[in-house]
Amino acid sequence: MGRRAGRKDRMAARSARQSVCSPYTARKIGMVSLIDDEAIAIIERNADRILDEIGMEFRGDLETLDLFKIHGARVDGERVRFDPGWCRDKIKTAPSVFTQHARNPERSIQIGGNAQVYAPSFGPPFVHDMDGGRRYATLDDFRNITKLHHQLGPVNHSGGVVVEPVDVPVPLRHLHMAHAHLTMNDKPFMGAVTAPERARDTIEMCRLVMGADFVDRNCVLYSVVNTNAPLVMDETMLWALKEYARAGQCTVVSPFVLGGAMSPVSVAATLAQVLAEVMASVALIQIIRPGAPAAFGTFFSPISLKTGAPTFGTPEGTQFQMCAKTLADRLGLPFHSVGGLTASKVPDAQAGYESQAQLMGAALAGVNFIIHATGCLEGLLTTGYEKIVMDADRCSAMQQFVKGVDFSEAAQAMDAFFEVEPGGHFLGATHTQENFESAFWMGEMSDNGTYEQWHAEGGLWQQERASARVKQLLDDYQPPEIDTGIREALDDFVARRSREIEGENR
Repeated sequence: MGRRAGRKDRMAARSARQSVCSPYTARKIGMVSLIDDEAIAIIERNADRILDEIGMEFRGDLETLDLFKIHGARVDGERVRFDPGWCRDKIKTAPSVFTQHARNPERSIQIGGNAQVYAPSFGPPFVHDMDGGRRYATLDDFRNITKLHHQLGPVNHSGGVVVEPVDVPVPLRHLHMAHAHLTMNDKPFMGAVTAPERARDTIEMCRLVMGADFVDRNCVLYSVVNTNAPLVMDETMLWALKEYARAGQCTVVSPFVLGGAMSPVSVAATLAQVLAEVMASVALIQIIRPGAPAAFGTFFSPISLKTGAPTFGTPEGTQFQMCAKTLADRLGLPFHSVGGLTASKVPDAQAGYESQAQLMGAALAGVNFIIHATGCLEGLLTTGYEKIVMDADRCSAMQQFVKGVDFSEAAQAMDAFFEVEPGGHFLGATHTQENFESAFWMGEMSDNGTYEQWHAEGGLWQQERASARVKQLLDDYQPPEIDTGIREALDDFVARRSREIEGENR
């Protein structure tokens, strides 16, 4: 019993250290790029040709078409064509590096440059846990998952729609989700993109919490709009894009592409298509408000040409990221892409190796903002409670990896060589004693003891240990401090807007 208690104490101490990780990781290693100068020239030329000769459709919004026309694009109905170089010229005003401010200034993050940010999965309608299995998500699930991410230091962001709370009417969901992000977590979060009024509500809630002047001058929201590949931006996404651009908030343009269905069956062709869609859409952001923060986003997954189902953790997905990052750098835009995706339905070995392959690829590629880094199951149809804490462990490992090797004088440990005789050991050396608690990365969820110790402690599989950790985190949760007046203003806003929206929908 004493041995088990001691191990639990050590795990608790390690957990406490990891919960206060840096707000983002400053990457110190090089990135892996699979695209050379000749290939870059080919892809950029093909993207220019797509925009010039085929064009992109911006549907359901005459204002957008008028803006393009005024600024020199060629508009024919809802189809917009661009002269080569036109989009790149407009994109030049977008910042290559910016800060997304959190409610807690110590949690603010850098987007772009050498920064790497790890964020939760987005959008699943289902949750899974080891006790209840798979079920529709509720607002309680949304709040619980937000509480977990608040406590998991390797997760730098509170995310957006971490799950769809299906017990809340769709027109009201954004209010309750933003309220949870702003009160149950003090990390940065994402804005609603499913309607312009929902974007406006999210911005207004941030103004209540952080001050209208501050929000008008700074980026406090990071929001993702998806193109409808191939080569379409619909009115819903356009309206959200315009709201956030006007407010000076970050909009990520992330074409959602299932290779073979929404793009041709090759990485090279998909790169050209995605580059075209991003350039046209980010150019629109800069037309609306020059200097508004924006990011080059990608979600690319090949489909199985046998079944039509998406596949995850594939070589092509990683190859795509390792090329697209270079294209984003050449545009001077931060790069946003996917992390721990898996098609597995439960937190099993398949979930582990697929998610790790995708996450490692994103880390090596130099992705600045890694979305879907925690919780993904079933190809983003499900968020797994246990999977969240298991993935957070892998995020921590990736962060340690990209920080690079310490070659400082202290790390060289020359004194230790003079202290330990040849043939001796370093376990009792002064350098070891001073550094043993932080010398090597140790995961929360991996069991590195002996078989006998593991068996004596219950012989738990990893998902069982993860289930216990989830419950402990939820039991230990303490909400971040928030001014009472601000909390009341948020509560009042949600109540008032709920009444207004319900009245409009009667």
